[in-house]
Amino acid sequence: MREINKRKDYSPAEIEKIVAEKNVRFIRMQFTDMFGKLKNIVITPSQLQKALRNQMMFDGSSIEGFVRIEESDMFLHPDLATFAIFPWQNDSGNSARFICDIYDVEGNPFLGDPRQILRRVLAHGESLGYVSQVGPEMEFFLFMLDSKGQPTNISYDGGGYFDLGPVDLGEDARHEMVIALEDMGFEVEAAHHEVAPAQHEIDFKYANALISADQVMTFKYVLQVCAKRNGLISSFIPKPFAGQAGSGMHLNISLDDKEGRNIFYDEDDEIRLSAVARKFMAGILAHAPGLTAILNPLVNSYKRFVPGFEAPCYIAWSVRNRSPLIRIPTVNRDNARIELRSPDPSANPYLALALCLAAGFDGIERDLPLPEPINLNIYELSDEEREAMGIKRLPRNLYEAVEALMADHLLTETLGSHLCTKYVEAKLHEWEEYSAQITDWEMRHYLGY
Repeated sequence: MREINKRKDYSPAEIEKIVAEKNVRFIRMQFTDMFGKLKNIVITPSQLQKALRNQMMFDGSSIEGFVRIEESDMFLHPDLATFAIFPWQNDSGNSARFICDIYDVEGNPFLGDPRQILRRVLAHGESLGYVSQVGPEMEFFLFMLDSKGQPTNISYDGGGYFDLGPVDLGEDARHEMVIALEDMGFEVEAAHHEVAPAQHEIDFKYANALISADQVMTFKYVLQVCAKRNGLISSFIPKPFAGQAGSGMHLNISLDDKEGRNIFYDEDDEIRLSAVARKFMAGILAHAPGLTAILNPLVNSYKRFVPGFEAPCYIAWSVRNRSPLIRIPTVNRDNARIELRSPDPSANPYLALALCLAAGFDGIERDLPLPEPINLNIYELSDEEREAMGIKRLPRNLYEAVEALMADHLLTETLGSHLCTKYVEAKLHEWEEYSAQITDWEMRHYLGY
């Protein structure tokens, strides 16, 4: 049986006691909008009992994609298991946080709450007998702030893969981030400089999917705070520079049974991968085009899908080969998993995990056949060779991805009509706004026409 990260089941009385004993002066009631942006309302201990009774109201019409102004009242229900004290202190005392679910005035889960969408998918998986486990690999850049404290894309870091100080100028900040994450309850497995200058990675232990999504949001916030304390900005932009590697958020996914046994493992299989794992993988491959609009949500995300930089461009799978969409790392009984390599760290983790798992469960329920693995470097194949092998390409830009999402009934149904409509509207507007811009590249290439 595998050890699975668990949280403490705090009671309201225990939380009130901790707040008093630890001199907690401010409590952040955190939630996530549909774009994966962390939001919060800050309360003081005088309002804690009200918050613990799920009576903390906020204006949902102020959050893009939530509700209209005439139906704006919404309530934050704190998940008591997410209570944590931040590992930094100011002169007035400590700060803590809850991660919250969103409910409407009737006491129903809000259909547009990304965390609730993931909860629904996980409940469906549990009804099938599966407990979903996810381990994200988070890559990011550390850039300098200007004299006014505004972010830049400037760094004097010339480090490369696995380099160390003094070449790795972000090492001290990264060490502070690791300590802060561990103080927040993370089990950090590794931290290192990545391929591109100013690029870094911090990996933390897998957990059930809801905890992992919460951890991604916490991870981003902790890194932002630690970076600022070091005069830097932590950026999760997928591709800040042409000709350099971009940042991914590889998702390592597996399923356990209700006794905690990894059911992706089969010792009698040639690559130690079970029939359930193959069907799950087939589901993700079948829904890959539509998934991309959520896993890669920015115009900039598609600048990362360039052959030669280990970001997948094609819908295929392989054992250990890093060019396809899904890679199967070395398998043993406890770590059998698939590694989905296309997501980037700008994705909303709740929606990303919800749709990936929904696609995988669909593959299991429909008994989808898994295509043959592609154990060649797909980037080096010609278009004719890829076509002959049935290898299709991921969407090339945000518009193509949104079109694929709208054509995928399972994914739109999983998102729900409310959030899906708002998300598609926003992303099409983003694409149209981007398409109307005049870039330096255009001026350099076309000014003499």
